[in-house]
Amino acid sequence: MRVLLIVPAYNEEESILGVVGEIRAAGYDYVVVNDGSSDSTAKVCRAAGVNLLSLSRNLGIGGAVQAGHLYAYEHGYDIDIQVDGDGQHDISYVPRLVEAIENGADLAIGSRFVSATGGFQSTALRRLGIGWLKGCIRLASGLTIHDATSGFRASGRRAIELFARNYPFDYPEPESIVTAHRSGLKVVEVGVTMRERQGGTTSISPLSSIYYMIKVSLAVLIQGFGTRRG
Repeated sequence: MRVLLIVPAYNEEESILGVVGEIRAAGYDYVVVNDGSSDSTAKVCRAAGVNLLSLSRNLGIGGAVQAGHLYAYEHGYDIDIQVDGDGQHDISYVPRLVEAIENGADLAIGSRFVSATGGFQSTALRRLGIGWLKGCIRLASGLTIHDATSGFRASGRRAIELFARNYPFDYPEPESIVTAHRSGLKVVEVGVTMRERQGGTTSISPLSSIYYMIKVSLAVLIQGFGTRRG
């Protein structure tokens, strides 16, 4: 199995080289997708010889991750794994995600809330939102996904092909779960431990959180019930 780690990065100059160093130490292939950063993310990556795919403008997390899926598809990888550029994701859990794909899953979500192992559990407000999305996904698809917003996830070849063609923009993680299920792919969760971000600040403000919940909830429900009607 050829495995690629995709690292979407927007204004992650403080943490990106630490993430890349951890990936290199573990021996994985990787690509950093610089999503039109306005800071020195691209500059520090180039200076350090990072394998970099630099987008000409900011597309948002969905566009950056889809660019990574396209890269994996075109370069013949069997599995790709999304890893955040802020240092939250522990690379030592990558083998668990790979194992889930090797055992028949098409999409394996790294979850903070399955087989709890401590670590950073996010804020109370965000946990409330994650619980809401869990209910929306269950209602729309019948799936129970405890950590739907997790950006630590592995895609097998069928999911790579799907997401290279069709991947949600804006806040894609919950919606892409329903997209995969709608397309007949097997989605599972794998217990992982996460850390607090190692640098930078989150782009999700209280106001954007409201937009996030409304948009994602509607997208998930429309996809799920549209599939049932079909």
